[in-house]
Amino acid sequence: PASTRPQPEPLDKPSQSYIALISTAILSSPEKKLLLSDIYQWIMDHYPYFKNKEKSWRNSVRHNLSLNECFVKAGRSDNGKGHFWAIHPANLEDFAKGDYHRRRARR
Repeated sequence: PASTRPQPEPLDKPSQSYIALISTAILSSPEKKLLLSDIYQWIMDHYPYFKNKEKSWRNSVRHNLSLNECFVKAGRSDNGKGHFWAIHPANLEDFAKGDYHRRRARR
């Protein structure tokens, strides 16, 4: 049976948090790490809402990466311009299951 809940329009803002969007992007990569530009691209590819928006949402992505302990820098890019971002090992299992509630890494 078809779901009776209306499906969101492709251009609707996603209901997921930025932490969820960023984590899903990182987890979808083979090496489980992405450059900032690749995170932006993944979000735009999977959520057309962001393609046509002004670029202010990118500030939110950067803010979440730098302020949440669940995200860690994981080495520099090959050209030395920018860092890879990864999920802190303490958060990896929960995030892989879709549980984004514990944002602080247990250290």
